[in-house]
Amino acid sequence: MFERDRAAAGAGIVLDEVSGGRAVARMKVTEEMANAHGIGHGGYVFLLADVAFSYACNSYGPIALAQGAQITFLAPAQLGDELVAEAAERTLAGRQGVYDVTVRTAAGAVVAEFRGQSVLVAGVPHSS
Repeated sequence: MFERDRAAAGAGIVLDEVSGGRAVARMKVTEEMANAHGIGHGGYVFLLADVAFSYACNSYGPIALAQGAQITFLAPAQLGDELVAEAAERTLAGRQGVYDVTVRTAAGAVVAEFRGQSVLVAGVPHSS
C-alpha cells in the first residue's frame, strides 16, 4: 500500500513501523512546507498524522478509510524539524475504529494531537 501512496511520497514521509492497530511515520519539515509565518504549515502536520492513522487502521488487512478526523496544534513545527507521528488504536467496534496520533519533534516535544475515526469499507485485503 505504501508504494502507491503518492501523497506521502511527495511529502517525504517515511513509514517506520506498522503492526496491529499501530503505525509510526516520520517527515522532515522542509522550506517548501513553510507557511506565510515561516513555520511548518499545519496541513503538512495533518498529512503526517493522517498517514500514520491510515496505516494503523489498515494494518489488519481489510480496507479502512477515514470517516472523520480532527487535530489540535500545540506547538509550531519549525523548518528542519524531524517530526514523528505515532498512531495507536483506541477502540475497534464492528466496522468502526478510533485512533489517536501524537506528532512530536525528534527531541520529544509534542506538536499536535490528532484523533481519527475509521470505517471498514470492504472485507477483502488490499491488492498488491
